[in-house]
Amino acid sequence: MPAYATSGAPAPDRAGSGFTLGGLSPSVFEMAMGAASCAVRSGEVGQPDTLTVIDYSRPSTEKRLWVFDLRSRRLLYQELVAHGAGTGENMAVDFSNDPDSHRSSLGLFVTGDSYVGKNGYSLRLDGLESGINDRARERGIVVHGASYVSADFARLHGRLGRSWGCPALREAVARDVIDRVKGGGLLFAYYPDPEWLEASKYLACEK
Repeated sequence: MPAYATSGAPAPDRAGSGFTLGGLSPSVFEMAMGAASCAVRSGEVGQPDTLTVIDYSRPSTEKRLWVFDLRSRRLLYQELVAHGAGTGENMAVDFSNDPDSHRSSLGLFVTGDSYVGKNGYSLRLDGLESGINDRARERGIVVHGASYVSADFARLHGRLGRSWGCPALREAVARDVIDRVKGGGLLFAYYPDPEWLEASKYLACEK
């Protein structure tokens, strides 16, 4: 796991601290902030500037990705995001850490470096949860833009197109989002999966 220097941003705290949530469920936001705070306190990551939250319990046709600036407590982006082809149609239902599953993964990730690959400008992710998402880099799970992520595609097909497990964004915004969150930001992918909710060390941090 790469080491990330602290950024000088305030450590993530809990909900009710002046953030505009932009339609994100307060309980999911609280969970994401708690997981981020747990990771910082454990010393596994430095203090992040940004927290990205994906709520996979929502349909792909809805904006279900939010990016928060933890320094200014501002909501920076609220966007559509695709899930893996093996995860479901419009609704995400199945998640995996396995290679070649073409499924999305849950849990807490730290953002790595940007690069240009087969999907264009992309952002590497490192999963922090053993057995849940820690094979993300091995699997090539990255943030990238895709033509199948758009409101027009969703209206035509009743869902977004699907990736091979990557959280794909609209092409028009992908580069801006990647540049804003890369290099030590945190990403929290949520779904009410009972096994993950029980097993995640970041969600159990304060139990």
